[in-house]
Amino acid sequence: MRATEGSDTGPAAGERGQLFNLAYRLIGSLADSEDAVQEAYTRWYALPPARRDAIASPGAWLTTVTGRICLDVLRSARVRRERYVGAWLPDPLPDPDERGAAQTADPADRMVLDESVTMAFLVVLEAMTPAERVAFVLHDVFRYPFAEIAVVLGRTPAACKQLAASARRRVPEARPPEAADVRTEAVRRIKLAWEDKDIVSLVDVLDPAAVMTVDGGGLAGAAPRPIEGGARIAPYMTAIADRAPGMRLVERSVNGLPGLVALRDGTVVTVAAFDIAEGRVHRIWVIRNPEKLRPWRTSVGPGPLTAERPAPPATPAGPAASVPAGARPVPRWCRPRG
Repeated sequence: MRATEGSDTGPAAGERGQLFNLAYRLIGSLADSEDAVQEAYTRWYALPPARRDAIASPGAWLTTVTGRICLDVLRSARVRRERYVGAWLPDPLPDPDERGAAQTADPADRMVLDESVTMAFLVVLEAMTPAERVAFVLHDVFRYPFAEIAVVLGRTPAACKQLAASARRRVPEARPPEAADVRTEAVRRIKLAWEDKDIVSLVDVLDPAAVMTVDGGGLAGAAPRPIEGGARIAPYMTAIADRAPGMRLVERSVNGLPGLVALRDGTVVTVAAFDIAEGRVHRIWVIRNPEKLRPWRTSVGPGPLTAERPAPPATPAGPAASVPAGARPVPRWCRPRG
């Protein structure tokens, strides 16, 4: 029998939120994360009651199982993504407070929006091997010791330490964090120029070496390859506006940072995340695949953008209130650009 949210009882009941936070950071897909957590609970409830009672830490057991499941998913995902139409991007996350959904059962609404779920960071994780990603996320984000990570990966603690070190080398050198008001203003400038189909203003806010990646999954129109250069991105954006009369742009948080949501006839059709430095847009990640927009399908009102969440304190002294239980903020040295 499949365990459900309402049927969770006992010491394992309170682990679902953290497990989903872990799975999303490991996989980048909401649907696959839900399935991974569900499978972990299915295996937990399949244990004889006496076996469950003998497990000292149900949370640690569930974390280990979830990590192994996610590792298998990552390995198979590489094959599946070779068949994916166009670019693949992680699922975008809304801010539950903005859509008035903080108390719903949607797993996306239990996600802790910190620096380890920004689109820039998740895209960096995609460049890692499955084993590197698991070692890096468990150790550098959730602060699990390598001895426990070794159980998940089936390797020695020393090998897991090497995997995490290799993963860190894939993370771009951090730059000074952009002020929240600068991010918000840059996104607002993009919105206004896009609405006005103003190529000159778009080029002005885009970095000359900016890159736009669009994920349509073969289910929505999208550029088959990344578009490079602000001078090429600007006319592409205005062409989209020309082909979508009645499209309305709304400023909303995307994975915890200022972004844009496009609606047609009240339905969310596009979500855009941005990497901003020195007041200019360096990267744009556009998700148009409708299967990835499920958490955004509730009504998106015309209200102003909620203020960017402040970065959690970067202290190794213990869990912060803004990160999942058992996790710590991403160390400043490994924070992604933007």
